[in-house]
Amino acid sequence: MSEPEIGILMLGMLVILIMLGFPIAFTLIAMGIGFGYFAIGDIIFPLLVQRAYGVMSNDVLIAVPLFLFMGYMVERANILDRLFASLQLAARGMPASLAVASLITCALFATATGIVGAVVTLMGLLALPAMLNAGYDKRLSSGVICAGGCLGILIPPSIMLILYGAMAGVSVVRLYAAALIPGLLLAGLYILYVMGRAMVNPKVAPKLPPESLDVPLKEVYWGLLTSFAPLFVLIMAVLGAILFGLATPHEAAGIGALGAMVLAAAYRQLTFARLREAVFLTARTSAMVCWLFVGSWIFSSVFSLLDGHTLIEHWIGGLSLTPLQFLLLAQLLIFLLGWPLEWTEIIIIFVPIFLPLLNMFGIDPLFFGVLVALNIQTSFLTPPMAMSAFYLKGIAPKGIQLGDIFIGIAPFLLMVFVAMLILYLVPGIVFWLPGVLYN
Repeated sequence: MSEPEIGILMLGMLVILIMLGFPIAFTLIAMGIGFGYFAIGDIIFPLLVQRAYGVMSNDVLIAVPLFLFMGYMVERANILDRLFASLQLAARGMPASLAVASLITCALFATATGIVGAVVTLMGLLALPAMLNAGYDKRLSSGVICAGGCLGILIPPSIMLILYGAMAGVSVVRLYAAALIPGLLLAGLYILYVMGRAMVNPKVAPKLPPESLDVPLKEVYWGLLTSFAPLFVLIMAVLGAILFGLATPHEAAGIGALGAMVLAAAYRQLTFARLREAVFLTARTSAMVCWLFVGSWIFSSVFSLLDGHTLIEHWIGGLSLTPLQFLLLAQLLIFLLGWPLEWTEIIIIFVPIFLPLLNMFGIDPLFFGVLVALNIQTSFLTPPMAMSAFYLKGIAPKGIQLGDIFIGIAPFLLMVFVAMLILYLVPGIVFWLPGVLYN
């Protein structure tokens, strides 16, 4: 067996072990060390130490724990119920007003936290009963919560984009600028779908009773001012500082972390217990990310030493694909990988395999990264993993079955593909904002 074939065997064994439930980070390290010892001998051990130090000292990754802390503090500020109530009042005259308010709340909260499980769970506890009590179709309601909760993967400040930027050597600032409009586009498609569905079939999203519509404008404005405005200002301060070059991503993340603490204090939710819990969760998640990076670098280095990339490049090159065909093939593979694997595994393990091929086809890694971030939405929405569906099922009322959630998710999954098609047809959507801001 040749070295490239051993590299492919290494990759196949890794997928099998992960699907069997072994920890991803330590499986990557173990496979890298095992096959690396075969390839280069004892040198693999100092390489492990160097890679671990290199990852821990990577400036780009400083933003990860700070953004995570910001998200956990916002989550504990108990702002979500007030935000949903104010947006519900503001959208009360629109078709499917509760669903629209839920999607906007999800988008804002997902942007502030970036933690899919937290957004889906909290919105499932808050917005799902409200929609069901108003007579909304349980499948539509479930789909709204699951799809809306995943928007933080794409809309900046996204942890996923930071990881991709570190893997691909792409500026996180430019990635944020490139992903902003596609993220808003996807959220807009979700809102247009639920409004259109309600207009075609009002039974799935009945209008609110007249007494709930008779709310003084003063009350609506006050609700928005005390819930929507503070969170929106915090998000815009962080994003604005990054996009306009006023601060680096990790400096802006520090601003966001401090702002989240101020926000929690303003709502009288900043207690030592909540602060300690946020710090603990931040440390745990940050450690997971760092060890994933260490394992990924070790695995990728050994995979390259075994010429596994060369075998893949020759195979792709032999297909005589056009750049568009390569993009479609890559996105199809990432979509299929989203069925059994989580987004972290896809970004850390498989996306680096595609990165060396981008130059061969003349594809901008910025455009590829946004497509990947859009595609990664599907890993939360497609079975058998579909983590957002399982998060929701864990807290959903007894009348909602897992099958209902999957059926409700399907139209939103289609919206993801529509958004990807729009980007293929009009790639300027990705490049316009970075071009305006950074020439």
